[in-house]
Amino acid sequence: MDNAGYCSESFHSLQSGTSDEDMVEIAGATLDFSSTDDVPPLDRDCSSGYSAHGGGGGVLNGGTKLMDLLDEPVPGVGTYEDFNTIDWVREKSKDRDRHREISSKSKESTWALLHSISDAFSGWLLMLLIGLMSGALAGGIDISAHWMTDLKEGVCLNGFWFNHEHCCWTSNETTFQERDSCPQWKSWAELIMGTTEGAFAYIVNYLMYICWALLFSFLAVSLVRAFAPYACGSGIPEIKTILSGFIIRGARGLLLWQHLCHLFTKYRKNEAKRREVLSAAAAVGVSVAFGAPIGGVLFSLEEVSYYFPLKTLWRSFFAALVAAFTLRSINPFGNSRLVLFYVEFHSPWHLLELVPFILLGIFGGLWGAFFIRANIAWCRLRKTTRLGHYPVLEVLVVTAVTAVLAFPNDYTRTSTSELISELFNDCSLLDSSKLCDYVNANASKSSNELPDRLAGHNVYTAMWQLALALVFKMLITVVTFGMKVPSGLFIPSMAVGAIAGRLLGVGMEQLAFHHHDWDIFKGWCSPGADCITPGLYAMVGAAACLGGVTRMTVSLVVIMFELTGGLEYIVPLMAAAMTSKWVADALGREGIYEAHIRLNGYPFLEAKEEFSHKTLAMDVMRPRRSDPPLSVLTQDSLTVEDVETLIAETSYSGFPVVVSHESQRLVGFVLRRDLIISIENARMRQDGIVSTSRIFFTEYTPPQPPSSPSPLKLRGIMDLSPFTVTDHTAMEIVVDIFRKLGLRQCLVTHNGRLLGIITKKDILKHMAQMANRDPDSILFN
Repeated sequence: MDNAGYCSESFHSLQSGTSDEDMVEIAGATLDFSSTDDVPPLDRDCSSGYSAHGGGGGVLNGGTKLMDLLDEPVPGVGTYEDFNTIDWVREKSKDRDRHREISSKSKESTWALLHSISDAFSGWLLMLLIGLMSGALAGGIDISAHWMTDLKEGVCLNGFWFNHEHCCWTSNETTFQERDSCPQWKSWAELIMGTTEGAFAYIVNYLMYICWALLFSFLAVSLVRAFAPYACGSGIPEIKTILSGFIIRGARGLLLWQHLCHLFTKYRKNEAKRREVLSAAAAVGVSVAFGAPIGGVLFSLEEVSYYFPLKTLWRSFFAALVAAFTLRSINPFGNSRLVLFYVEFHSPWHLLELVPFILLGIFGGLWGAFFIRANIAWCRLRKTTRLGHYPVLEVLVVTAVTAVLAFPNDYTRTSTSELISELFNDCSLLDSSKLCDYVNANASKSSNELPDRLAGHNVYTAMWQLALALVFKMLITVVTFGMKVPSGLFIPSMAVGAIAGRLLGVGMEQLAFHHHDWDIFKGWCSPGADCITPGLYAMVGAAACLGGVTRMTVSLVVIMFELTGGLEYIVPLMAAAMTSKWVADALGREGIYEAHIRLNGYPFLEAKEEFSHKTLAMDVMRPRRSDPPLSVLTQDSLTVEDVETLIAETSYSGFPVVVSHESQRLVGFVLRRDLIISIENARMRQDGIVSTSRIFFTEYTPPQPPSSPSPLKLRGIMDLSPFTVTDHTAMEIVVDIFRKLGLRQCLVTHNGRLLGIITKKDILKHMAQMANRDPDSILFN
């Protein structure tokens, strides 16, 4: 009875006016610290006191049951709208609660134990499925891409589904010197006109090449517009943004991980867990693209992932292993390798060669800085002019221009992967490439080595063609990256670097051949020795240019190392990669993916970007001095109509909950989406909920008069421990908190009184403003 009396007394004080003794003056604001404002009863049995005080009956509101959404979860509560940021802390807390519940129930029955085991194993099973399906898809894509590339030049009479190489495999009339020529493969001119010689045959092949290129590009842009709007470009800026906690529903269309995640409950219902799977899926993608499982995992860790726990590292490694094994089993290139341009070098490099390797690194850094600025300028022009209104026309025009300019040059007509393979290649007597046309009078015909590398006529012809191809690739890559077609950046950047590296490598090779008596060549490059490997220069150049564009370092070196399979070439790769990063960083701090994230206005808080400004939380928080007051909810004085009006008149993602407007003492934080869903659900499921029903965020609901409508208790959807900082907290610390905890908002207080709110978007706008950029470029929350 003492407890009941206490409760009754508390309710009397709640209804009475506040005395002067209960008021405290703080920083010019009048705060109400009445002990009865929001202090709950000491004993849960005090509900009997409420009943007694209600006088009449022992039940509230004529016996209507009070719904508590904490006890009855509402479908949709805790989910997020499109183009919003998830609450990492809440998602991780939900997962911990789910895991505790499963662990506690596992001791009750055998079925619960089996459920616990299956839940623990589901992550590995999901990684297995992703690895198998990614490897199979990559194999199919590789085979299809090779076939479609050859289809632009001709067709196989034995079966149109065979590419050029497969078509000639079974031919008995193919010689090694003319391995690409066989009766079963016909060029379009030969098929249409019956001959491959003459101007008309050349024109027919030229026109067919352009027509096929236009057809393929039209199919690509049409599929993107119809099914996957976010599949254009490389997709890595969107993946980085999604992994940071942002939700892009439109990116789900063709993403394998999204569909597989829905097979498992703990990934289907938790956005943070799904992002762990996406980190592993990103590693798998690079693994099958370059045949580099370890490099893929490091790429996901270094370049893509925002949150990468140790458990995700293990699972990413397992998924990459499965994907690489699956792709190796399919053997899409017929060379028992995972990529078309796998190479092996046998000649060691010399210490003096570090100088040209560093020069390639400088070139890669300069190329990266130029490409980023030029490409962002072109993409901004596309977004701000009428050019962006006609994406299909732009794709077709660029494709037509590319095909017209590419066909006359052998090194631009071929696919980029085949070009890189040829540039990486270490020449031997069996090679028929123009790059391997060396005058070698001393070598015996039985030998497969080229010790004296005197360049022949075709080598010099190839050098001019490669120089033109370099300029063409640089310009066309600037224009094409960011168009409304799926187009990655790894292979084009590697092609630019490989061309530059091969040009430098051949130059160094001929210099060493003609001037082997120079001091720099004495002792390690004697006459007749194979001391310079142009293919190695091409590989180092490819790594340098890719590093300059993306600012990758460790993962890039490992990927290139796995491509070559040689430990002794790690030092040249490291030197070129670090040099390119230093040079590119000196000219601009952003990589291409970060630049596109900023261009698209995605709310991505870059962990690599330092915040060194001496501003405080009060300088960034809202409301500002000229803004209207902060929109808040009170814990027990608002009706359903009041809350619905507030939601209709504002567009905020959430609202702080306070004791009262006078005290501004913080109680918690509630999301807008959860409020809307909970009120709509209560109107349908709970009797007596009308516009005049009072909403309570308190743990205990005071008794209501018998004639009043049923109250609605929403404490279950409220975050009782929102992150708060004081108004004098340095923004450097606030930014660090947002990065490391993945917050979407943080409340600002002064001596316990709510002053304002800081969202992720506010921080990004502030950082843009301090960097003299347009703060309104941040488009999303």
